[in-house]
Amino acid sequence: MKRVVIPELLDEDLGTPGEIESSLSDLKHISEWFGGTRTTTALLRHIARQAQVNNFSLLEVGAGQGDVPQAAQRALARSGIELRVTLLDRMWSHLPQNQVPSVSGDALHLPFGDGSFDVVSSSLFAHHFEPDELSQLATEALRVCSKAVLINDLIRSRVHLALTYAGLPLFRSRITWHDAPASVRRAYTREEMKSMLVRLPAKRVEITRHYFYRMGVLLWK
Repeated sequence: MKRVVIPELLDEDLGTPGEIESSLSDLKHISEWFGGTRTTTALLRHIARQAQVNNFSLLEVGAGQGDVPQAAQRALARSGIELRVTLLDRMWSHLPQNQVPSVSGDALHLPFGDGSFDVVSSSLFAHHFEPDELSQLATEALRVCSKAVLINDLIRSRVHLALTYAGLPLFRSRITWHDAPASVRRAYTREEMKSMLVRLPAKRVEITRHYFYRMGVLLWK
């Protein structure tokens, strides 16, 4: 299936405050039900094993409410692994109003020094970028991390798109009804992702498939 770029409404806050709040709530359910949280958690466990650490810091870019890294934080804590989470989003209004450290900033020009975090992560974010921008995003994340960059995103396919349309009645926001299929159409395949990332200054690139058409990418520093 050919990749098609369709602008997503939530990216530009194109909705009422109530619609945006509903859309952010839908995103939380999407991550809980369809593999987003479990993909990030599995990849973080893998990083902890490979790096032989049980305490590390994470910057989540394009974080929104930060539901995925915070859920992973709770899951890892049950295994004795401490994850210290910082959230970054371009839209301050999308960030949670709780005690999690949060920063409004540009993912392509991260406002942090080299190696500021052990891991730089993202979920349902990479597909928003065109290939040159995605390479820039990953390069900037490599600069800011000390161990690995983690990318959790969708895999584009006709079957995935059909299932997404079938699942829309589960959600209440008109923004989600527009953005969910747009995200699948805009997503990359694993082969496309690998071709973009193998040229970057990473020690190695790992790309794995996870539940419900999720792609897990690790760029090792």
